[in-house]
Amino acid sequence: MTQRRHSPLMALLPPVRGRLIENAPVGKQTWFGVGGNAEVLFRPADVADLAAFLAGLPADIQVTVIGVGSNLLVRDGGIPGVTIRLGRGCAAVVIEQEKIRAGAAALARVVALAAARAGLAGLEFLSGIPGSIGGGLRMNSGAYGRDVKETLICATALDRSGRSHTVSRGAMGLSYRHCDLDPSWIFVEASLRGIADDPAAIAARLDEIRATREVAQPVRARTGGSTFKNPPGGSAWRLIDDAGCRGLIRGGAMVSQRHANFLINVSRATAADLESLGEEVRQRVYDSSGVMLEWEIERIGRPISGADGSGFSFPRGREAGSLVSSNGLLDRRLRGVTVQTVRS
Repeated sequence: MTQRRHSPLMALLPPVRGRLIENAPVGKQTWFGVGGNAEVLFRPADVADLAAFLAGLPADIQVTVIGVGSNLLVRDGGIPGVTIRLGRGCAAVVIEQEKIRAGAAALARVVALAAARAGLAGLEFLSGIPGSIGGGLRMNSGAYGRDVKETLICATALDRSGRSHTVSRGAMGLSYRHCDLDPSWIFVEASLRGIADDPAAIAARLDEIRATREVAQPVRARTGGSTFKNPPGGSAWRLIDDAGCRGLIRGGAMVSQRHANFLINVSRATAADLESLGEEVRQRVYDSSGVMLEWEIERIGRPISGADGSGFSFPRGREAGSLVSSNGLLDRRLRGVTVQTVRS
């Protein structure tokens, strides 16, 4: 594909088969719906396209990798350098007996449903993770008592020069919301292990997870999922509640009334509103309990100089403002995903 080149950065980039987009509005495409643009966004056609791009990319150009934007806050000043977002060419799901090979761009929910259709259990928890497999590998995502580490066989990643590496689960240093693998490596595929089970029993567990999530979490709001990691032996939401932060507002951002570990964009919030609200919550929790919460949401990009998120209050009543259906976003992204079953 021929690319039009305008900026000095674009002139330094190697040719691609996918898309190179200048000043791409990635912040507005996250689940929060806030934040600045990517200087250049690269949407590779497939893994080979990504590998060739990395091989030809000057080493001093900053690279940032994003997924579907469900656990991401892009600061208002945008993302410098090249931002990479994998798409359909890296989203295939292949079932091989009791093994599932999933592209890094495949939604965790898609993998859970594909496994269920194949009668493979143990991956139901993925249906409660609103993100991609690549993001799940990078932060060892988990839900409902399980995490990626428990089902992972190995993963494939490209290093900064485009070379491919297959890494075993044990070599990845996975722990609670953490992976030791070089952060410059880009995951492109995971091999996961399922366990043969009755499809009806698997479907029942999926239904239970969906019902629990809809009751307990603000799934129809503009949110980024769990904001803070649970401290050892504790629950972030309980500490936030005990610090009196449920319903706290800063600008257009609010701590969810339904689940205190969720931040909500209720009224044209900026990224600065959300981040400064999160920092206010951390400070209040520390003041009341001595525990400093760690961010689980990834914050990337540059703030706008002088951005002010001061001024907070406690509202009354229900969450309000611009609402979107997270389930609707997921359903739209299911279209065009390749699921293949290989039978011996």
